[in-house]
Amino acid sequence: MNTIITIGRQFGSGGREIGQRVADYFGIKFYDKELLSRAAKESGFCEEMIQNHDERPTNSFLYNLVMDTYSFGYNSSSFVDMPISHKVFLAQFDTIKKIASEGPCVIVGRCADYALHDYQNCLHLFIHADQKSKVKRIMERYDDVNTEQKAIDMMTKKDKSRQSYYNYYSSKKWGRADSYDLSINSGVLGIEGSVKLIAQFVEDFENR
Repeated sequence: MNTIITIGRQFGSGGREIGQRVADYFGIKFYDKELLSRAAKESGFCEEMIQNHDERPTNSFLYNLVMDTYSFGYNSSSFVDMPISHKVFLAQFDTIKKIASEGPCVIVGRCADYALHDYQNCLHLFIHADQKSKVKRIMERYDDVNTEQKAIDMMTKKDKSRQSYYNYYSSKKWGRADSYDLSINSGVLGIEGSVKLIAQFVEDFENR
């Protein structure tokens, strides 16, 4: 096993659970919130600051500035003047690359597919589901979400945030099929079915 798997996901689709089970299946490391803790430790930012900016867009993102700073290093004067949200993105970007260099793993969210777009041993997946399936999962998971409308509102807000963040920092479009190697409807396959499909896909990729 030598493959790095990145997973984008709609809120309520079970993407995190699927990612964890895929990691367990292959006996490799799994990163979701764990990535934030490591990014905080390695960047010097406090963890709370990184969590506050996690997968949330900025309204004034300067793509070229951030990419130039990433290319030329953190000592450039532009980094000093950069908004904190951009610095947090760069810290996560660096951490994702370090994690990928350490061996096979599953990384959920955080534009990991974009950070690793030039890695040959990566598979980029997206998990989505129908609204009914997502609402059911959200209501089961969150005690304070006790109506379908609350679940829909939460789902809409989270997905809008993830989409905006991804589309700001990536050259691709969040959730669009041609942005990924495989897109899976977990509402049709269920968690177990999705894990089985991904496992087969990864094994075929490795044996190609």
